[in-house]
Amino acid sequence: MISVDDLLALVRTYNPKTNATLIADAYAYGKEMHEGQFRQSGEPYFTHPVAVAAILTQQHLDDATIITALLHDTIEDTRSTYSEIADRFGSEIADLVDGVTKLTNLQLSSSETKQAENFRKLFIAMSKDMRVILVKLADRLHNMRTIRAMRPEKQAQKARETMEIYAPLAGRMGMQWMREELEDLSFRVMNPEARNSIIRRFITLQRETGDVMQKITGDMRAELEKAGIEAEVFGRAKKPYSIWRKMEEKGLGFSRLSDIYGFRIITETEEDCYQVLGTIHRRWRAVPGRFKDYISQPKSNGYRSIHTTVSGRDGKRVEVQIRTRQMHDVAETGVAAHWSYRDGVRSENPFAVDPAKWIAQLTETFDPEDDHEEFLEAVKLEMYSDQVFCFTPKGDVVKLPRGATPLDFAYAIHTRIGAGCVGGKIDGIRVPLWTRIKNGQSVQIITADGQVPQATWLDIATTGKARSAIRKALREVDREKFAKLGREVVRSAFQNINKKLTDKVLQTAARTLRIKEIDDLLGRVGSGELTAAQIVAAVYPELVAEAGEEIAASRAVIGLEPGQAFERADCCQPLPGERIVGITVRGRGVVVHAIDCDTLERFDDQPSRWLDLHWQEGRHPAIYSVTLDLVIGNDAGVLGRVCTLIGERMANISDLQFVDRKPDFFRLMMTVELSDAQHLHSLISTLEAEDHVAEIGRHRDPGRILPGAAA
Repeated sequence: MISVDDLLALVRTYNPKTNATLIADAYAYGKEMHEGQFRQSGEPYFTHPVAVAAILTQQHLDDATIITALLHDTIEDTRSTYSEIADRFGSEIADLVDGVTKLTNLQLSSSETKQAENFRKLFIAMSKDMRVILVKLADRLHNMRTIRAMRPEKQAQKARETMEIYAPLAGRMGMQWMREELEDLSFRVMNPEARNSIIRRFITLQRETGDVMQKITGDMRAELEKAGIEAEVFGRAKKPYSIWRKMEEKGLGFSRLSDIYGFRIITETEEDCYQVLGTIHRRWRAVPGRFKDYISQPKSNGYRSIHTTVSGRDGKRVEVQIRTRQMHDVAETGVAAHWSYRDGVRSENPFAVDPAKWIAQLTETFDPEDDHEEFLEAVKLEMYSDQVFCFTPKGDVVKLPRGATPLDFAYAIHTRIGAGCVGGKIDGIRVPLWTRIKNGQSVQIITADGQVPQATWLDIATTGKARSAIRKALREVDREKFAKLGREVVRSAFQNINKKLTDKVLQTAARTLRIKEIDDLLGRVGSGELTAAQIVAAVYPELVAEAGEEIAASRAVIGLEPGQAFERADCCQPLPGERIVGITVRGRGVVVHAIDCDTLERFDDQPSRWLDLHWQEGRHPAIYSVTLDLVIGNDAGVLGRVCTLIGERMANISDLQFVDRKPDFFRLMMTVELSDAQHLHSLISTLEAEDHVAEIGRHRDPGRILPGAAA
């Protein structure tokens, strides 16, 4: 493990004015909090936060970020609390640690709907303070470097999540080195045979041709010296995953893939960059279509560089990147360059992007009222696409994802221009709306009064902004007609199940389906986007028994020792489908708690008693009691109606107590027996839709723990 002195030495290389005392205090505090905890590899757990902090020193980040790395798992995995960290290290660091904790709990590789919702939370966290995601990326990088200690199925899940989410995110933030390493580490898990094959071919190629990289580097240095240009030249072989992706995209074998080497030339001034470009092109033949000038047209994350590909020694293609030292610093750290330190002060790099403006630019096209699925589609399109640069007729630059069309261009200019688009011209020539725009082209949009978005445009548009605006416009067209039709369809569906359709019922359905307004809900039914059956299921879901045998209570929990008894904690009453942990109790076996149960704080200083448990997947019988807190109207027949609804939801009432009686309302505690968390959700949704139920919620009591649970 890196010692505190070694960590401070790393920080002092770029920040001699660092608050060494505060960092040393955080190091000691983190080590104390994680005492007795171990990683899957058997190493002390604190080796991980220290390694994450060391990764962040490579990006020359500020003291607050380094301290956050040291403490990033304390709130989640130890007895430490937000208030304790705030008192000891300040609210800024406490907020950062809390933000990383919340990101850690997001299941970004879960189901599509949940993933979409969590992506929105990810962007909210990023918008509050970008350093949260920088720590999370470093955390994921170290976990991927040490992934071999995990179970194979866990390795596969983490590698897939990293490849789909974290690696592209690092790339979009300008941290290309991290993207490449995350991709390659994931590739090693997901397809080790392919990766090993590429490495073997590399070795064979080097044996046959010698050190080509060294020879080409020497040739370039000689040419630059002849031209009187001071510059550094570096060569590197591309990562195995990068080569594999090119082979897959182009359908080429390794032997036919020529540009497997990359070279970087670092100059002092921007003028030198263009002189270097001329020198390289005079000496070697440029490959057509492989030139990009990101100095004159920088990427939104601040990246600036000239890219060109030339035919080098023996006709081999090599990619050359040319940039200044300041451009190189931003290229290495991306958006993180905003917090970079040099000689004890914040680095004033003119090319560093303000993170607040960057995240605003990234998310400004996303309507906060959009469906989560639409947001997920939009953010993936914006985050993970390469860009093309095109021009308006006045010469203004418009940046679009690769594969964008004139329709995307129109919506990028203004939603009104997009909605009225009837055609487009590229470089003065009329083209169909589905034409793909290329780098450097000039685009002109033709509009007409009375034009409205067409449903077929969804097949043409590629940007999140355009697709979202088109969908919104289509929903607005004949909204009143669709809403009226939808109400009739839904009313008929509810009559078929002998249920009355009321606005409260529709409000419950809209809330369950995450739709803001009732008219929007009905409009989607009328337009065919939703079915009446989905509305009915949102309020009165049919509990259709799943195929397969019911899981007996004795084997409902996984993670126990053979023959070890367990009981559900009365304080939180965990249900199948919820995250759980176990606390060992002398003479009673294991008490199972929900992961968010307040009672667990009593055992923070007894980590040896904690067990990592989870519910058996499958169909559970309705035998797990849960207490509900209800407020119902004091009218004749109301209680009977509530009991009938509970019975219809295949739940049994095992206890009922009146807590408070008022002239107009009763408050009662009702214990019902349910099968799982989904069963509870559907029951609450059904009762919420009942007019005479004023309030309903799940009752939890930290004071109600099993006898002996504190022993």
